[in-house]
Amino acid sequence: MALDSPKLRNVLADVASGTLQLPDFQREWKWDDDRIRAIIATVTLDYPLGVAMTLETGGISPFRARALTGADSEQDRTPHLLLLDGQQRLTSLFQALYLDAPVKTVDTRGKPIERWYYVNIAKAAGASADRDEAIVSVPENKILRTEFARGVSLDLTTVERECEAGLFPLHFVFDIQRVNAWKKAFVKADERNWDLWSEFEERVLEKVRSFQVPMIRLSASTSMDAVCAVFERVNTGGVPLNVFELLTATYAGDRDFTAESGDYYQLPTVWQTIKKDLATRFPVFGRLDQGFEDGLSSSDFLQAVALVRTWERKLARPGAAVSCKRRDLLDLPLADFDRLAPKLAEAFAWVGDFLQQQCIVRAADLPYRTQLVPLAAVRAILETETDSLTAEEMITQWYWCGVLGEMYGGSTETRFTKDVEQLIGWIRRSGEVPDTVSDAYFFPDRLDTLTTRHSAAYKGIYALLIKQGAVDWHYTGAPISPARMDEHWVGVRQVFPKAWIEKEFGLKFPAGSIVNKTPLSYRAAQGMSGPPATYLPSLITASDMRPEWFDDVIATHLIDPDALHANDYERFYLDRSRQLVELVQGAMGKRTALRGAADGGE
Repeated sequence: MALDSPKLRNVLADVASGTLQLPDFQREWKWDDDRIRAIIATVTLDYPLGVAMTLETGGISPFRARALTGADSEQDRTPHLLLLDGQQRLTSLFQALYLDAPVKTVDTRGKPIERWYYVNIAKAAGASADRDEAIVSVPENKILRTEFARGVSLDLTTVERECEAGLFPLHFVFDIQRVNAWKKAFVKADERNWDLWSEFEERVLEKVRSFQVPMIRLSASTSMDAVCAVFERVNTGGVPLNVFELLTATYAGDRDFTAESGDYYQLPTVWQTIKKDLATRFPVFGRLDQGFEDGLSSSDFLQAVALVRTWERKLARPGAAVSCKRRDLLDLPLADFDRLAPKLAEAFAWVGDFLQQQCIVRAADLPYRTQLVPLAAVRAILETETDSLTAEEMITQWYWCGVLGEMYGGSTETRFTKDVEQLIGWIRRSGEVPDTVSDAYFFPDRLDTLTTRHSAAYKGIYALLIKQGAVDWHYTGAPISPARMDEHWVGVRQVFPKAWIEKEFGLKFPAGSIVNKTPLSYRAAQGMSGPPATYLPSLITASDMRPEWFDDVIATHLIDPDALHANDYERFYLDRSRQLVELVQGAMGKRTALRGAADGGE
C-alpha cells in the first residue's frame, strides 16, 4: 500500500483516458446538484477533499472494469488503477470541471436535470466564507428563467454575456488556451476587470490547477477478500458490498473465458436464468415479480456451489475443510462455478420437489430458506443415491428435525458444513447420526408459544397437518392438495375465536397458539363466525354430509369433534396438544425420547 497525492487535473485526465476506471461492482454515480456545487467550492478553496482509494492492476485487471460516468466508455482500454473509494467525488469533478458538456444530475427532489457550473468572479475573489454562494449552476441551455419560466433572469449563451455577468465557466478550467481566450474577452469588456481577474486567478484558478487528491494505492497483489473488506470499510456510500457483485465483476474480467468465448461472463444473467426456472416450477423459491433475490437468493446458490466445491477439494486433499464462508465464495474460480452451477440448479429443483412432498409449496410457508443450501449440496454430491427409500426417509427425518427443533435459527455456516458431511456419511452408512437429528428436541409446552409465522416450527406444524391428510371444511371431497392451496386460499385459521376464549376461559389456555389454528380455505373461514357449536351446523349443511361424516373431516385436523360441538375449549386444547406432539415426534422420529422428557423424565 502506498500514499500518493497526484494533482486533480492529472487524475481527471486519467479518468478521461481510461487509465483510471471503476471495478464493475461499484454502484452508479448519483450526486445531486447541491452536492456538486459544494464539492466544487471545496476545490476552489483548496480545502481537504478526503482520501481516494485505488487498486493497482499492473495492466491486468482482476475485475471487469468500466469508465466513470461521462468518460468515453467506447474505448477498450485496460485500466492501470481501479477506483475503490471516491467515485462520487471524482465523477462529479470530472463532469463539472473537465467535460465540455452539461452535467447530468438530479435536483433535491430527485428529478433529472442537466447543469453547467460557473463561478462568480467577484464573489470568489472576496471572502472565503462566501464561496458556496459563488458557485452557480445553470440549465443546459444556459438560460435562467423567473416568473414561472416567463422571464429571463440570466442569459449565458455567449462568451460576451458570460463576461457581462462576471461568471466564469468551470468546464474548461484546465484548458489554458480557452481560459486565456475567455480572459481576453472579460478584460476587453471592461478594463477595470484586469485587477479583478488577477485576484480571481490567484485566489481561485491557481488553487484549482494545483489541487491535489490524497490517494491510497493498494498493490495489484491485494487479495480479493481484502479488496472486498477494504471497500466495505472505506466506501463513503455506506452500502455493504455483496459477494455476488464482486464475483460478477471478477468473472466478467476473466480473460481466458473472454478469449475462448468472445464475450465476457455474465453472472447475473446466469443466475437469473436459473432462478426464473426454479421459481416458475416451484413458487416456494420466491416470487419473480418481487425480484430475483426474493426467496432463494444468489448468495444461497453460491454457498451451495462452494459446499460442493470444497467437498470435492476435501476428497482430493483429506486435510482440507468443507466450507462456504465468505472467503470460499470469493475464491470460487469461474471454471468451477461454470461447471457446478448446472448441477446445483438440478439439485435445487430436486429440493423443490422434496418440499412439495412435504406440502411446503409457497415461499411464505417455508420454515427455513437457509436449510435448503446444505440439502441442495447433498443432492448434488450424492445425486441418485438420495432416491432410495431409506435415503428419502433419512433426509425427511433430518429436514423435520431441523425445522421442528428450530436448528437453523442462528448462525448457519458451521451447521451447513456439519450437515453436508454428516448427512452424506449417515446415508452412506459410514457415519453417525447428524447433529441436527440427534440434538433436535421439541418439548410439548413449546406449542403454547407458537403464535406467529415468524417461527419455523409454527410453519412446520402447519405443513405437517396438510401432509397427514387434513380435509378442508368447505371443499370436503378430498384432503387439502398442495397444488390447490392458492386456488382455495388456504391459510392458517382460528378454530375457536380469540375474544370468545378470553371471555369464557380467561387466560388459562393460550388463544393464539398453533394449537387453536389449522389449515382451512377462505370459503370455510367465512362460515366460521362465533364458537364452533354455533358455526358447525351451517358448515355441515353446506357440505351435504351426514353429521358423523363431517366429524370425520374435523378429525383429519387432529381435533376432537365432540369438544367442538360442546364448545369445550379446555378439552379441545389438551387433546389437540397431545395429538400435535405425537405428529411432531413422528416427523422427527423421536417419540420415545421426547415423551420421557415431556413426562418429567431425564
